[in-house]
Amino acid sequence: MKKIILPLAVAGVVIIGVLGAGPLYIIDEGEQAVVVRMGALVNVVTRAGLHVKVPFIDAIVRYPKRIMAWDGEQKSMPTREKQYIWVDVTARWKISDPKKFYESISTINAAYSKLAEVIDSEVRTVVAENYLRESVRNSNFIMERPETPDSLGIGDAIDIEQIPTLIQGGYEPIQRGRRQLAEEILERSRRMVPEYGIELIDVVTRQIRYSDELTQSVYARMIKERNQIAQAFRSDGEGKKAEWLGKTDNERRSILSAAYERAETIRGAADAEAAAIYAGAYNGDRAFFDFWRAVESYRTTLPGFNKTLSTDLDYFRYLYAPSGR
Repeated sequence: MKKIILPLAVAGVVIIGVLGAGPLYIIDEGEQAVVVRMGALVNVVTRAGLHVKVPFIDAIVRYPKRIMAWDGEQKSMPTREKQYIWVDVTARWKISDPKKFYESISTINAAYSKLAEVIDSEVRTVVAENYLRESVRNSNFIMERPETPDSLGIGDAIDIEQIPTLIQGGYEPIQRGRRQLAEEILERSRRMVPEYGIELIDVVTRQIRYSDELTQSVYARMIKERNQIAQAFRSDGEGKKAEWLGKTDNERRSILSAAYERAETIRGAADAEAAAIYAGAYNGDRAFFDFWRAVESYRTTLPGFNKTLSTDLDYFRYLYAPSGR
């Protein structure tokens, strides 16, 4: 009996050990794995589900199957004209070939380091081969559209056609632009990573920031351009002011001239009418008319006399002549 129990016990221990070592393993959705046997890669598993391995010998190395993000660090880089800018990029990637990935890199952390090495190198190269304007602008739209008073925030009272062309220019044209540079970085980086079992999906320039020295230069240029635009609008405003003042003065002169002409016409008609009335009165009773004219003259002139030296004048005939004539 003892001879039977001992082999059964040994067999049970072996079975328990094999089961404890796990001959079965599960690959979840979003996972893939490589089976490593005694240091050698023997199988690649990309299908989710229950799988079998050799206990104690096979090791399962799992990798994510999903798309992952790589975030780079901001780095200072020179442009073609030796202007330094801070560039921050991000990328999305995935493991496309677990076998190559395991053989060349092995770990996810090593993959992040390799991506940083490849992408940073290509970003630095592309930025150094292009001018600053290519890195910070996507198109020539700023040069093609005319700046209107509304877009400049100063109202719509000024006719843009009268503004000098300097407010529509002042920018150098780009040949490629920021978006195309990002595409070039992506293509150049893609050529470097397939040997590591990595597929690079995209590379995006997250931020481009001027260096402190360049920032001051850019601010100074912006202030200068805004001052030029402001001066252009001031000059145009002065021209409009002079134009409207001229129109107003011409209208005033025209109104005054018309009014003077009408006043003279009325005055002439009145004088003619008065002369006709005087003539009628004179012809009706000449003696009374002469008397009335003399009295009116006395009323006007005599209050201004300080003294009268003689009254023996024809002028005073109606005052001192006995006949009043």
